[in-house]
Amino acid sequence: MRLGLQVTDFTWPDSPTGIGPTFARIARDAEATGFASLWVMDHLFQIEMIGPPEHEMLEAYSALAYAAAVTERVSLGALVTGVTYRHPGVLLKTVTTLDVLSGGRAVLGIGAAWYEEEHLGLGVPYPPLGERFERLEETLQIADRMFSGDESPFDGKHYRLERPLNSPAPVSAPRPRILVGGSGERKGLRLVAQYADACNIFEMPVDAIARKLEVLRGHCEAVGRPYDAIERTTLGGLSVSRDGRGGTQTVDQAVERFAALAAIGIDHAIVNMPRANDEAAFELVPELTARLAEIVPAGR
Repeated sequence: MRLGLQVTDFTWPDSPTGIGPTFARIARDAEATGFASLWVMDHLFQIEMIGPPEHEMLEAYSALAYAAAVTERVSLGALVTGVTYRHPGVLLKTVTTLDVLSGGRAVLGIGAAWYEEEHLGLGVPYPPLGERFERLEETLQIADRMFSGDESPFDGKHYRLERPLNSPAPVSAPRPRILVGGSGERKGLRLVAQYADACNIFEMPVDAIARKLEVLRGHCEAVGRPYDAIERTTLGGLSVSRDGRGGTQTVDQAVERFAALAAIGIDHAIVNMPRANDEAAFELVPELTARLAEIVPAGR
């Protein structure tokens, strides 16, 4: 089982001048301690679950490109890009650039977007939910073309691309992986089954996640796609300590938690750490990732 790190907060004691060096150190520490992936949120303002909107927030793909330059192995993605923020052609060109410059480590994480305040604040159009899902599906269709070198025109309801040229091509084989975020049973998980390589489900009680995975399995059967072709990921939080005090977990407790996820078929647990800017937060991660590497998710 793999562990990924999502960085959600850039409001550190030395912000803003120290954001670059601190984020670089976090990226290097994540790779060195065994994290398989590094993610940032794709938001323009900080989200209310973490802090006020005025707190520092980096543009996702600039931050990922910066992280690519200071790492060598860890995969890189936004968890997840709101489909409303960028025209699909520009978004896919951006992800391809990240893939080329990182040596094939880019992941396209994408969803329907939800944070209305940042859209209104910066003048980004925020269509109704149904239209956002239509735009998400068209973007996934365009991704299939641009990642595969198909330059034929795309004429959808919301987007028209006369020549979706994408040069240089991605270096990931056969293409950069696509992750669709969200656990909506009617739309979100259907889009995973039809277009994506991975899903992402918020960490919740294990039986609730298992229910979502069964829905995904049904969508895969409906479109004739092997369920095991989908990487199953979760998103939660993590704070490990030697004694498990103060709302933290010991390594043993964390292993038990992630083993329970693996037992229902989760391959990759993505977590955010509240003190990621503190080097001490990574002290026990090597032990945790080494033990998780010995756990084989169900069905694998």
